[in-house]
Amino acid sequence: MSEKIIEELNQFLEGNYMAIHTYDDYIHRTDDESIKKIFQQIQQEHKHHAEILAERIQNLGGKPVNNPGVKGSVVQWMKKLKPTAGTEEMLKDAIAGEERGIEISQKLLDGDLDEESLAIVKEILSRDKNHVTMLQNLLHHEG
Repeated sequence: MSEKIIEELNQFLEGNYMAIHTYDDYIHRTDDESIKKIFQQIQQEHKHHAEILAERIQNLGGKPVNNPGVKGSVVQWMKKLKPTAGTEEMLKDAIAGEERGIEISQKLLDGDLDEESLAIVKEILSRDKNHVTMLQNLLHHEG
């Protein structure tokens, strides 16, 4: 049972690493200091989520992943081929990424998670939904 939980949490952890790397890219490419601060704040939250997930996986006797995995690496590589242009495009891309993460996380809630892991995923999901709201507000101010 716990092997399945560890596997699902590791997939979720990979998604957080993917978000960390993506926000790193945005942070380096934006000249807008206020947008950069928001990207940094969201990135810090994803790093915190990664720490919480890694600790939970260890407590279940598993070994946490420490990168975005093959799928995440492919996505990162594709982004380098066609980087997002301006601030508005980065915000739209960030919103789409957060929404994809939320969609994947929702599936975890229907999975085999134990009570404690479920509570962690729900809390992270709630924070990710806040990220979407923050990014959408910024996008409306940009546009």
